[in-house]
This record gives sequence, C-alpha cells and structure tokens, in this order.
Amino acid sequence: QVQLQESGPGLVKPSQTLSLTCTVSGGSITTTYYVWSWIRQPPGKGLEWMGVIAYDGNTYYSPSLKSRTSISRDTSKNQFSLQLSSVTPEDTAVYYCARERSMVGPIDYWGQGTQVTVSS
Repeated sequence: QVQLQESGPGLVKPSQTLSLTCTVSGGSITTTYYVWSWIRQPPGKGLEWMGVIAYDGNTYYSPSLKSRTSISRDTSKNQFSLQLSSVTPEDTAVYYCARERSMVGPIDYWGQGTQVTVSS
C-alpha cells in the first residue's frame, strides 16, 4: 500500500516562496513508469494540476504556473518537493501530492492534503 504525506508551513507571506514536501512510503519514486504530482484546490474552486516529476526525474509543469513552479526530488529519502515562488493570496489552497500510473494518469494514490494560506 502506497502512502503519501504532505508537509510544510501552513502560512506563507505574500511574495515569499511556498515549499512543500511529499514523503512516499510503500513504493519507490523511481519505479518505472510512475509520475508524482502536485495538485491544489483553492477554496470554492476545482482541482488544479500543477506539475509532476517522473520516475526518471523529468519534470512537467502547468503552463499557467510554469514560471513560478519547481518540483524536485530526494531519492535517498523517497521524497519529492514543490516550490512555488512569488505567492499571492490567490495561491491559498489545499495542496495535494499524488501518484499517477503514467503521464496520462490515472491517479491511484493521494496524500491527505495540506492547507496553505497566503497572508501577511
């Protein structure tokens, strides 16, 4: 059973960088062909796919967030991380990490989600 757990600050100030880590257990983030995703849901809105890091380390980002987003990984800790720069209150959301079975999905495991609020 694969488990994912998000961690990071719940409050970030405007213009700062949001940093979250997803710790994976029960499966390796380097296993072919899985990809590891970051997805968010702002209050009252739908899910927004932010980007992924694939089993081989390649990254892919949402065009609308690409200029502010970076996803990396630490294979020794079986973790992958999200950094979102220059945040505004519009980046307030529940942030989820997830595993996709390939670049075209489906998602088969989700983290529980973590609330991040951008406020001064």
